[in-house]
Order: sequence, then structure tokens, then C-alpha cells
Amino acid sequence: MVRYDLRHLHDDFYDRMMELLDNGTKPGEVAIFLFEIGDFSPIQKTADMVKEAGHELLNSLKFNEADWTIVVRRKK
Repeated sequence: MVRYDLRHLHDDFYDRMMELLDNGTKPGEVAIFLFEIGDFSPIQKTADMVKEAGHELLNSLKFNEADWTIVVRRKK
């Protein structure tokens, strides 16, 4: 399991999240991504991106007032 803090990227974390998922994790490994939510639109977008890439979204939850966490298992 690996954890990535993408909050410093603000609304521009999508490409980096997918890059880390595809290149920073092993097949079958679980990754935790922490990002800033702003207006909540990133939540659905991240879920859609994970699904389209064939990965498995395991969890999605509010971390605090400004941050969100998703847990993803990389496709095999």
C-alpha cells in the first residue's frame, strides 16, 4: 500500500494521480490519494477516471473540511 499527498497540486492533480497509479504502484497494489476537494466536482471525476482506466475504487471519503481521500486498487 502506498499513499500520495496531492493537495499541493490543488485542482491540477488528475494527470499526476493517474501517472502515480500507473507507474508508481504494482499490479494489484492499493494506493491512497489525498487531494483538495474545493467544490466537490473532483470526487466524481476521480471516480470516473479510475473506472475508465480499469482500476478498482475501494473507498472515497472526506478527510477534513478541505481534503478528500480515495483508495484505489491498481488493475492487474
